[in-house]
Amino acid sequence: MTDLAAIILAAGKGTRMKSDLHKVLHPIAARPMLMHLMASVDALNPTKKIVVVGSGKEQLEAALADTAELALQEPQFGTGHAVQQAQGALGSFDGDVLILYGDVPFVPTATMQTMVERLNAPDAPAVVVLAFEPEDPTGYGRVIVEDGRIFKMVEQKDATEAEKAVKLSNSGLMAVKARDLFPLLNRVTDDNAQKEYYLTDIVNIANEDGRICVAVTTEPYTVAGINSRAQLAEMEQAWQQRRRMQAMNDGATLIAPETVWFAWDTQLGRDVLIEPNVFFGPGVRIADNVKIRANSHIEGADISSGCEIGPFARLRPGTVLEEKAKIGNFVETKKAHLGKGAKANHLTYLGDATIGAGANIGAGTITCNYDGYFKYQTVIGEGAFIGSNSALIAPVKIGRDAIVAAGSAVSRDVADGELRMVRAEQLVKPGWADRFHDAMRKKKAADKKV
Repeated sequence: MTDLAAIILAAGKGTRMKSDLHKVLHPIAARPMLMHLMASVDALNPTKKIVVVGSGKEQLEAALADTAELALQEPQFGTGHAVQQAQGALGSFDGDVLILYGDVPFVPTATMQTMVERLNAPDAPAVVVLAFEPEDPTGYGRVIVEDGRIFKMVEQKDATEAEKAVKLSNSGLMAVKARDLFPLLNRVTDDNAQKEYYLTDIVNIANEDGRICVAVTTEPYTVAGINSRAQLAEMEQAWQQRRRMQAMNDGATLIAPETVWFAWDTQLGRDVLIEPNVFFGPGVRIADNVKIRANSHIEGADISSGCEIGPFARLRPGTVLEEKAKIGNFVETKKAHLGKGAKANHLTYLGDATIGAGANIGAGTITCNYDGYFKYQTVIGEGAFIGSNSALIAPVKIGRDAIVAAGSAVSRDVADGELRMVRAEQLVKPGWADRFHDAMRKKKAADKKV
């Protein structure tokens, strides 16, 4: 194999998105679409990665964080012109070049590999085009193939009626030898309906030179471009459907698959049960035999085997649940580590907290972890019992097997085995309520007579 470079085109203004965020940074499955593509490219270990940018350059610089070189296309005169802007960054590179699009995020690494392998086949094609057959090819450039080679590439607006009847369409993705790419591009003209320099014209020019150009085919999903909010939603749905199927094939039960939403990096073990309306944000790892009940939201959490979550639970980043821990209904956690068998069954907030094995957190308990400026830790020992409606004012430590009585506001450490009760003395006034009600009823009746 020769060295490989990837040129990713991302200079379009994305006007149809109607957004201040660069088009290729809009997320699918909680990951910018460009980063989906870059991950697939990285799996090939390319020598160079060049992203061609235009509008929104600063956003792409920040997102890529020096993981790729940037080449500026300004002004923009078409796809052929865009690829030319990468020539300086490629320098003396003399290997294979993949040409990709930042708004076509789901091209598999294996498909890219197939394109490169076909480029290096014995018949030495000048250009390998990634083609596909959509149900409706309207709007796509057509790939006219005869005897196994590309006879002609033509854009929709320049196609004849016979050419428009061809379903095999151009995805825009190509593989070309670096030594062929720029000499071909230098001969491309803007003699077309759009007055642009089409990348596809290098195929026609190579054909005129007597070179062979070929097509590799793929399914439409892998080359679907995203240019609008509606297309973004369509691709999100398509990605989720595939991920749900993968989850079930891998041994998870999804009671209502269409209501479960995964992030790009969600990890599921076997025999995980997921009830309806569950949403996973990034950074979730779930071990075997976990039950996630309905209407739960989980992000940045590490959940060990045998745990039970929800219903109506929210697990925020930094949550760690050890084996058989339980988070019940209307419980929220953030940077909370629950030991083996610990449980918070209802109506609780646990933030910046460490809860020991077997501890029980009563309903309505909150860790008061923020004073308006800084966050503080709460540590609850193994086997501790926190009574309902307690406020643990951090920083505070509750000892092993300690008991905090219901309704307590604890601001000092509690020793192992200690009972802590923090309540005001109860005041009893017999008959006071009856006298109050009588007085109020008389006053209300007098007001009605006025």
